[in-house]
Amino acid sequence: MSAGEICRPLVGLVCDRFFVGEHDLHSAKHSYIRALISCSRVSPVLIPATQEIETTEGYLDGVSGLLFPGGASNVEARRYGGLTEIGMLVDPERDHVALELMRGAAVRGMPFLAICRGFQEMNVAFGGTLHTDIHAAGHAADHLEDPNEDLPTRYRYKHDIDLTAGGRLSALTGEQRVRVNSLHRQGVAELAPSLAVEARAPDGLIEAYRLDGNDFALGVQWHPEVTVESDGMSRSLFEAFGASCRRYAAQQAVVHNKG
Repeated sequence: MSAGEICRPLVGLVCDRFFVGEHDLHSAKHSYIRALISCSRVSPVLIPATQEIETTEGYLDGVSGLLFPGGASNVEARRYGGLTEIGMLVDPERDHVALELMRGAAVRGMPFLAICRGFQEMNVAFGGTLHTDIHAAGHAADHLEDPNEDLPTRYRYKHDIDLTAGGRLSALTGEQRVRVNSLHRQGVAELAPSLAVEARAPDGLIEAYRLDGNDFALGVQWHPEVTVESDGMSRSLFEAFGASCRRYAAQQAVVHNKG
């Protein structure tokens, strides 16, 4: 192992919990792991989704950043004062772990990146609400995933987003408008007070935001982990996240050495 590999900070990747047959599993898609290793240049570690974790402080002590990935399930509506629709796939175990980790990371100033489901968790974690079905709420159908399509087709670019002038994404890309993929049914209804909009879709739906006060705390509704090899913005996003994790690790090392 090279010295560069040894210096890579640990970054926690939150798992989904689900059943395959009778087997109760915790997992994360390899596309996130690949993007973290190859682009962010960090070492991902998986954090299980279970309410048996009574405190997340130990995980926060051990990592220098967090990635909250997408997932097949939705945030339980009770988490933001809504009603969960019949048949909606939920993962209360992940909600429990992810929301606590996100709030803890914010307190510490720890960098984190939230993608799709993670983006929705981010709004809920800081006091916002969600539409359980954005199509029913009047937003465009091009946000939605068609499960009958093959995977490459599902992850194609589907609509533009307008980047907020002076925002973090605008600074990373040097662009005002970019095109993204889109595979989600939930979306932001009321934005959490502490979040600042980074991008919107043409129909007005919020597509990205940041939490001010952290070196890097961004949520995006699309899936940049799939396109890091072909899309400049996706790569810049993961590179900036990795750089922030290394800065955080260096700062913590200084604090530890002083102690």
